[in-house]
Amino acid sequence: MTMDSWDNAITGQPGGGAVNSHSFGGAVSFFRTPLGRQLDGMDVAVMGVPMDIATTNRSGARLGPRAIRNASMSLAWERPWPWQQDPLQALKVVDYGDCENHLGGGLTSVKHIESWIDPILAANCACLLLGGDHFISYPSLRSHFRKHGPIALIHFDAHTDTWPSSGEGINHGTMFYQAAKEGIVLPEHSVQIGIRTTNDDTLGYQILSAADVYENSAADLVSRIKQRVGNHPVYLTFDIDCLDPAFAPGTGTPVPGGLSSFQALNIIRGLTGINLVGMDVVEVAPAYDHAEVTALAGAQIAIELLALYAACRKPRA
Repeated sequence: MTMDSWDNAITGQPGGGAVNSHSFGGAVSFFRTPLGRQLDGMDVAVMGVPMDIATTNRSGARLGPRAIRNASMSLAWERPWPWQQDPLQALKVVDYGDCENHLGGGLTSVKHIESWIDPILAANCACLLLGGDHFISYPSLRSHFRKHGPIALIHFDAHTDTWPSSGEGINHGTMFYQAAKEGIVLPEHSVQIGIRTTNDDTLGYQILSAADVYENSAADLVSRIKQRVGNHPVYLTFDIDCLDPAFAPGTGTPVPGGLSSFQALNIIRGLTGINLVGMDVVEVAPAYDHAEVTALAGAQIAIELLALYAACRKPRA
């Protein structure tokens, strides 16, 4: 893909794009960004990881990337409100397609997913992953650690995902325990937001529970998050079950009493200035969704993460 074809795709000129395309027609890609695997000159690659072999309750998140892309089509006609900068104009973004599924599990899947993420990061391109179950954050963190060193984690979720790994290996509830034990993530500089399940051993992660979010202003929460992560490289992961099931029923492990979509987005919008290096949105399971409300929330969060990355990124050397 040439840079001219990229410009045409994003400005709505011949060759496709958001501005002059119907939301209900045309080839499906994330916010109508060009599909391809050419990374020269690209700032961000959006990649689906359609895997849910690490779930502990309802499966189905393997169809999440497709659902998020479909839902994004109806949002692609303008820049996300209230950002003053359109991330799809500020950034060169390519829809990289999906990490091809690999039969098997455990460390085999970890290494396989890493083999897809590593070349993206090696091209000095950031990665936005669309899950897939939350396990996919673990290989992504391993790849980002090799490029950026120890990572500060901003983690939106109903669950801490820091339960000790069992004899069955890493699953979508144990990967941040494993990442902390391996020194990939810095718990003392990491924060988990929206938590409303019991896990007495925090491993040193700061918990901002769902109650904390309801009882404090977004500005106060943002200040605490920024102070926590400091200037460390930040990976932001958003499990859609952070949202209350009223806003995101389509997920494998829903928990009542969660954040509204506005609360979550308000926090994300305040995080400008952090050293954001990687992102993912996970656990959208469309089989349990209603009227695409969960997929729509996932798509909105994903484009807001791109807007945040555009506001945070450092100029290319």
